[in-house]
Amino acid sequence: MLQDGYKPETSTLFPKFLPAMNKEKSLVAFFLLISVQLLSQNTKLDWVNKVGARSFPSSKTVFSANSYGAIPDGKTLSSPFIQKAIDACAAKGGGIVTLKPGAYISGSLFLKSNVHLRIDKDVLILGSQNFDDYPEIDTRIAGIEMKWPAALFNIINAKNATISGEGIVNARGKFCWDKYWAMRKDYDAKGLRWIVDYDAKRVRTLLVQNSSDISIRGLTFKNAGFWTVQLLYSQYITVDGVIIKNNEDGHGPSTDGIDIDSSSWVLVQNCDIDCNDDNFCLKAGRDWDGLRVNRPAEYVVIRNSLARRGGGLVTLGSETSGGIRHVLATGLVARNTDNGLRIKSATTRGGTIEDIYFRNCKMDSVKNVFQFTLNWNPAYSYSTLPKGYSYDSIPPHWKSMLHKVTPEEKGIPHAKDIYIDNIVATNAQTIFGAVGLESSYLSNFIFSNSQFSGTVLGSSEYTKGWKFNNVVIDVEKSKPATKPVSREIEERLKQ
Repeated sequence: MLQDGYKPETSTLFPKFLPAMNKEKSLVAFFLLISVQLLSQNTKLDWVNKVGARSFPSSKTVFSANSYGAIPDGKTLSSPFIQKAIDACAAKGGGIVTLKPGAYISGSLFLKSNVHLRIDKDVLILGSQNFDDYPEIDTRIAGIEMKWPAALFNIINAKNATISGEGIVNARGKFCWDKYWAMRKDYDAKGLRWIVDYDAKRVRTLLVQNSSDISIRGLTFKNAGFWTVQLLYSQYITVDGVIIKNNEDGHGPSTDGIDIDSSSWVLVQNCDIDCNDDNFCLKAGRDWDGLRVNRPAEYVVIRNSLARRGGGLVTLGSETSGGIRHVLATGLVARNTDNGLRIKSATTRGGTIEDIYFRNCKMDSVKNVFQFTLNWNPAYSYSTLPKGYSYDSIPPHWKSMLHKVTPEEKGIPHAKDIYIDNIVATNAQTIFGAVGLESSYLSNFIFSNSQFSGTVLGSSEYTKGWKFNNVVIDVEKSKPATKPVSREIEERLKQ
């Protein structure tokens, strides 16, 4: 076993993703071998083998949901009967809940401790398109604690639970997308862009919340109504071999792939994500409410996975209030993804992004290899109540969004100690888009053993302590930097 957990002699991930690209496979394997040597010399990463679920449901007793009334006809709402099977399994101390081949309509399901829900090949779960089948629960969405519809699958206050299989879960989320766009048009006209994402309550596909030792393995998720997999306030979680295809029925807004939200000791590996927002994303709360909760996302490994379309191969933020730290992303591939490594926050978020290791990754045809900004999307990030609204009559989550961070300095985010090593990026549009703040420089970003090629160099502002070691940057000479770049990048480009 290698230090970062990758076993090239047995892994089937890259042959599966890159069947005819022997050069690329060789390059990735070479990078991974280098990373082993580096990891063995780096005591800061001695935590990487401790991530992921430590236990799994042990009982082999089988509970067939069909015996409790579930009907695989693709027409009948079967979630009440599947839930009965889950409840019976939990009452008996745990076991395996199964379904016969066929299509099942389902609203929210709630998995419990010691239960393994197995969705086998030839089983299709179709998400109900009736909002009434997703009861509202206390949760957190985009950094704010509030009431929100339960997900299609929910693992809440549970231990030692698993959902797995070769089956397909099609959330059929277009009914959520249509709701959002209709509300967005109305809210934009009223100066309420900052709150529409919270008022347009959409359905997540899988939520793990306040839980530990949870495994999600092998399933294919399609067409999420909102985020696909959210890991919230949880620890020791494994997501392995998951495929996400959120663009089959159109390009739904905010259909993130996997969101690791104020959770720790998380392992994500062997995944394939095609979505319409951030592919692999770490979050830690937003603004006043996130600073109140103050829970970090930390001790996270994301490895040996593929990002296709989406907002970012690896995104840190924009919800950064509790801090994002101790992250290793290695052996990743991006194809036509908007951004490679992305850091985003805002001047009301606060929190520190630090001790991040982005290694052994290959990107092809991304828009931005690196996009770092501490003042992201102001129209969405900053909340102002328009005239004509009474503060006393608005919903509680509006008040959370409007609550000022005091002192203001507490809302300034920070990003430092980012280690970027053995990265190859080809055919990019822009290589660097880096904008810190006058009060918070992007500091100590270390780039090593990498090659970046693209149309334009890009720009950098408010950076310091950036270092380049054995890095080649190739841009079209007719395309100068769009804005000033740091002295460190200018010197690298001249070499």
